[in-house]
Amino acid sequence: MINANRLDTGFMKYQKEYEQAAIDVLRSGWYVLGKQVEAFEKEFAAYLGSAHCVGLDNGLNALKLAFRALDIGEGDEVIVQANTYIASVMGISMNRATPVPVETDEYYGIDPEAVKKAITDKTKAVLVVHLYGHTCRMDAVMGICREHGLKLVEDCAQSHGSTFDNRSSGTFGDIGCFSFYPTKNLGAFGDGGAIVTDNEDLDKKIRILRNYGSQKRYYNEVVGENSRLDEIQAALLRVKLSHMDELNAERDEIAKRYNAGINNPLITLPPVSDRVKCVWHQYVIRCDKRDELAEYLRENGIGTIIHYPIPPHLSQAYEYLGYKKGDFPLTERYADTVLSIPMFNGMTQEEQDMIIDRINGFK
Repeated sequence: MINANRLDTGFMKYQKEYEQAAIDVLRSGWYVLGKQVEAFEKEFAAYLGSAHCVGLDNGLNALKLAFRALDIGEGDEVIVQANTYIASVMGISMNRATPVPVETDEYYGIDPEAVKKAITDKTKAVLVVHLYGHTCRMDAVMGICREHGLKLVEDCAQSHGSTFDNRSSGTFGDIGCFSFYPTKNLGAFGDGGAIVTDNEDLDKKIRILRNYGSQKRYYNEVVGENSRLDEIQAALLRVKLSHMDELNAERDEIAKRYNAGINNPLITLPPVSDRVKCVWHQYVIRCDKRDELAEYLRENGIGTIIHYPIPPHLSQAYEYLGYKKGDFPLTERYADTVLSIPMFNGMTQEEQDMIIDRINGFK
């Protein structure tokens, strides 16, 4: 069986480095907010071209703290694309702000024209989500935010290293939010996350919020949270970050093989803008007979995942927003037709060839 994703192959490629990094932390006797977190924050900020990075415990809390740091809360609206994972929307609503979904575009990113139409006097921010490793149309979104005085937050959980016009995702807005969940391109060996920003005040504010509202132990300035990246995860992330370009290049080669080899007329391949460097967090095809295709591939020893079958606006969690089926037709069509086929570091050419052959054999 070829799983939709595998994590052990990526570990084994740099096994000695990972194991040494973990042992070094264990032997150090310092396990929270130490030298490894500080070093990772500097290295990840430099990798992206951002001034500041704050290590956090997961990507959802990165989003939650981002909107809290921007003073966005009850009575405020935040525009977000309708086809994202529900965690993006939760980062808004956990601050008691109101998520306002808008349509996606042909690249699965937020549609700038839809953003314009959704702005009201309550709109305070736009949240873009760089889905599947493809950066959104940031020039258009930034222009809209500047024109209307809106904050801009980027959800980069799936876009570590992706670019738009040669600029890294996460560096366009006021704040960029990252997840280091193990399946991510830059994945930890447990939960982890980070915020990046060029704003020194926001950097300071988020550092206080992540650590019980305190800069100095026992001196609490605000009611904060315990949302810290731990030393072992930071050390392991430093290892993976040092190989990030190599790992993303490997995924790009797999995508090129898929692009060249899959020729079934029933399958729509993932579109990529010529202004974007996609890092292929997922390789997402579309098929009108998606469920039949997924079952056919399963029977032929190939695992798949749907990212995502239920848009947040149709979920039980967000029934209170009052949306109904048909409100976002393109998003809902994607939800009924998208399918993520295997994409992970360490895939063999034999596995790739088998996947291409089986997809081309689907009728």
